[in-house]
Amino acid sequence: MLTPPRRSDVQEAADDLQRRTLAGMARALDRMICLASLRDYNTGLYHHEGLASRFTQEVASEAIACCHREEFHELLRCSLQEIVGQLEGYLAATRTNPSEFIAAWKGLQPYRVAVPAGSDPLAAELLGSNIKVALAILEARLHAPPGEPVASPHRSPDR
Repeated sequence: MLTPPRRSDVQEAADDLQRRTLAGMARALDRMICLASLRDYNTGLYHHEGLASRFTQEVASEAIACCHREEFHELLRCSLQEIVGQLEGYLAATRTNPSEFIAAWKGLQPYRVAVPAGSDPLAAELLGSNIKVALAILEARLHAPPGEPVASPHRSPDR
């Protein structure tokens, strides 16, 4: 019978992950996507060799899951303007053609699989909707003629 990881071990591993891996990422979106990429979609467990070598695989998986949930909730607290900024920063960091990036994100919706397992479905839907709107704003900015203002996500049309 497996004993569940001790909470103190999980917290220590999460702190280690934040210090060594996540601290170098400026945006919650980047961190959430990075953490989601550590998840095995066949089992739902997370894998990080360095963390597992310092702790155990079970502790590492639970620590990553905790950090993943934290980043998800951080993004939920962001305003639409902040999400647009996070997407712009993430896009710049990928060095991908902006039109290709937007098309892929609109079509594949990778942000949907980046949501932690067991998340509240309404919260996941809210984040997905916010990202869709942020993508539409980025796309409008991309296609706007130079010098022409594009609607800001934090201003109402009557201002």
